Amino acid sequence: MSNNSKHPKGLPFLFFTEMWERFGYYLMLGIFFLYMTDAEKGGLGLEKKEASDIFGTYIALVFITPFIGGLLADRVLGYRVSISIGGVLMGLGYMLLAIPGETTFFISLALMIIGNGFFKPNISTLLGNLYNEPQYKANKDAGYNIFYMGINIGAFICNFFAAYLRNHFGWGYAFFAAGVGMFVGIAIFWIGSKHYSYADVRKPTKPEDMSVGRILGIVLLPAIIAGILGWYIPSNIFGSDSTDAFIFGALPIVIFYISLLVRSSEEDRKPLSALLAIMGVVVIFWAIFKQNGTALTTWAESYTNRELPASVVPTTKALGMVQEVTYSKDSVIAVDEQFRIMKGADGKPLKVIDYPHYFKNMPAAQLPAEGQTVKLISTELFQSVNPFFVVILTPVVVAFFAWARRKKIEPSTPGKIFWGLLITAISTTVMIAAVMVGQNGTEKVSAWWLIGTYGVITVGELCLSPMGLSLVSKLAPPRLTALMMGGWMLSTSIGNKLSGVLASLWDGYENKQHFFMVNCLIVLVAALAIFMMLKWLSKIIDEHSA
Repeated sequence: MSNNSKHPKGLPFLFFTEMWERFGYYLMLGIFFLYMTDAEKGGLGLEKKEASDIFGTYIALVFITPFIGGLLADRVLGYRVSISIGGVLMGLGYMLLAIPGETTFFISLALMIIGNGFFKPNISTLLGNLYNEPQYKANKDAGYNIFYMGINIGAFICNFFAAYLRNHFGWGYAFFAAGVGMFVGIAIFWIGSKHYSYADVRKPTKPEDMSVGRILGIVLLPAIIAGILGWYIPSNIFGSDSTDAFIFGALPIVIFYISLLVRSSEEDRKPLSALLAIMGVVVIFWAIFKQNGTALTTWAESYTNRELPASVVPTTKALGMVQEVTYSKDSVIAVDEQFRIMKGADGKPLKVIDYPHYFKNMPAAQLPAEGQTVKLISTELFQSVNPFFVVILTPVVVAFFAWARRKKIEPSTPGKIFWGLLITAISTTVMIAAVMVGQNGTEKVSAWWLIGTYGVITVGELCLSPMGLSLVSKLAPPRLTALMMGGWMLSTSIGNKLSGVLASLWDGYENKQHFFMVNCLIVLVAALAIFMMLKWLSKIIDEHSA
């Protein structure tokens, strides 16, 4: 399997597989919140709080199922079969979203959640296995950075397809395109199969390891039962039925990972304890970062000046990037700043919804004439700002760390995660400034504030997210690699759910500065926790790499 390259031959195939898989995932995710809150053009017409709850629950569950997907790949199915199963299920799920109706909506979410469980941890593990060859080991961090760039190329281009298709044809066509992207990714994966067949090896178990059947019986089954109980508990403990169900259901899985540590051999205990400590802290990063699909989408939709200069409208409209909004005083009746009553054809109110109306915070002098259509940049295109920065900045970050390595001043992998959290905290201060400039949402602000926020948090993301994947591959005992990759996804899952919980509180903050200040304080506490563990974590990594 050796060659003269610094990277294995399978990397390009996994790169493009992940790129197209992320194209589908982020296309769906970029319009998901908008689709749920749309009450005028075929969306679900949900209140923003309910949509935030569903959004947070979905992105939580797609990262909790890798626990079982990683386990089955490690012990039973192997990585290539698991990745293939996951890709097909996700592709079908995206396409099913194109069919209107509540039943198909929830069936499609279930397919995507299960499919991601088989796909996500195993493609990252397979990549790590390729870098276990002696000639590639030194470039593992760089390999994961390159792989991460593939994720974000897909995430960048997908929103332009989403905007074009939903503006010209409707929501269903955009969702169907996500499925097409997923199947393109699976085709590329199959074509490159020979380049990673040697790395698709199931690991032998040790006496202290539980059997698959036992894990399913004492972890997965209790998780399902606990989740059901959480849903049906009278009233709500954590704010909503779905949040209660998620937290109750996640507890048996968290306990299982703790039991792995308790039952581990002396050889495995230190690396497992380091991994679990880092996983616990990075929950906070995802809780802030994943608000891009909820709180920051709300900011883009209602608080950001999205009007396009007339000179660029013909080009942007041809590319499907224009969202047209017609001003009418009679289309909605204001109840207060946040809620509006939609009227039916007979003039009677239909229902009260939390609708992000573009004109609600514009001075009267700037309002268009009755019936005038305003050309706006489509809201979902702001979802491409973060992946654009990832694509642009990844080579810079990789080169910087390579330079630091040569100068012998490169931070340790936990050190990079610390810097990632600190930079994430700084990104929230950009939004605090944006709220101040917009006088707490009474005036729309420049799009550059949102772009600046995404730019800062992207630097933090590049220091943290690919490093986490690399760290799991470095530290996890070989027979538990995919299972621990599932653990990394579990920490992401819990953070994603927390992001939905935090975003659902948006309307409860009269001063939006306080919303972003709370985010800032939460991340600073997480950064401090990693900082206090740096010596201990770095020592374990050095011992394990020796």
